[in-house]
Amino acid sequence: MRRRNLLLGVLAAAAGAGGVSACSNGGSTATTGSGTVAPTATPGSPPPVPASAEPILASTTASSLAPREVTPYTPPTGSAPAQAYAVGRRDMSFTRGDRPLPTRVWYPASGTPGSPTPVVDAEPAAGRLFPLVLFSHGLTSTPEAYADILSRWAQAGFVVAGPAYPHTSYGVRDFQPTDIVNQPADASFLLDQLLGMGDPLRAIIDPERLGAAGHSGGGITTVGLFSAVRDPRLKAGVVFAGTDFRGQPFAGPPAAMLYVHGRHDKTVTWQAGHTVFEATPWSRAMLSITDGGHVTEPGDLAPTAGTSTEFLRWALYGDTAARDRIPAAAALDGVATLESQL
Repeated sequence: MRRRNLLLGVLAAAAGAGGVSACSNGGSTATTGSGTVAPTATPGSPPPVPASAEPILASTTASSLAPREVTPYTPPTGSAPAQAYAVGRRDMSFTRGDRPLPTRVWYPASGTPGSPTPVVDAEPAAGRLFPLVLFSHGLTSTPEAYADILSRWAQAGFVVAGPAYPHTSYGVRDFQPTDIVNQPADASFLLDQLLGMGDPLRAIIDPERLGAAGHSGGGITTVGLFSAVRDPRLKAGVVFAGTDFRGQPFAGPPAAMLYVHGRHDKTVTWQAGHTVFEATPWSRAMLSITDGGHVTEPGDLAPTAGTSTEFLRWALYGDTAARDRIPAAAALDGVATLESQL
């Protein structure tokens, strides 16, 4: 998470200029990196919410969500892989209406496990199905900027798909920070496509074990998938330096949620993130980086990657031993504290 996010400043500028209009929800196509046309699907998510910068801007300082009691989440039964995997990487292309969604996918691959450095277009690992995690980047960033963590998730046995959103990723011509409001629908559409495609990667994805994660603006996108634009297929969420989605409360079936936030974050305050944690009505945990800011620094990587990996192993594989290891992972290097109601 090395690209420093410009969330607060760009949202303030956008709020001053007015909102953006909701995106088109027209016909959609998808192609794989090899050029094969994949089956199209009607997005299963609700229509895009009306765009407004104001609720998102306000929630970066203080969330308005109220605390809620916890309804425990029960993960699907199972156990996580005992071994680490080699990591493959593949680039794929999808389009939702007029919204291009190029997507980078990290996945468990065949071969000798070792470094999490991926091999492009490696053969997917065989012998079992793997959970899918949809990752959303922050403003002015890219999926690749988070490869240090995402490749470690793939090494642990997860397929991780990271789209580059059409109006908030690095280098886009038409940069619209308030287009965050349309990204949860993009994410649900991508889940539809990944679960319906004819690519060999589909054969290793378990459609019953789906999660979402994201950083900053992508963290807000992720919260949206569990609140205003709820995708009921999702069983787990990981939110890095995020806050609420347009002030809307959590909704839908119970899920497990992990929050990771630096106590000195000046872009999205720790207080805002902690309020969202306390407003989560399901099994929840929060990893607070004691001297952390808005991005994960090298000294924070061990507890961040370790805690999030063990959390996903429990929430999506049903591995209770992984849940029991979360406190030890959070204590790595002595740079973070953990609150847990998992």
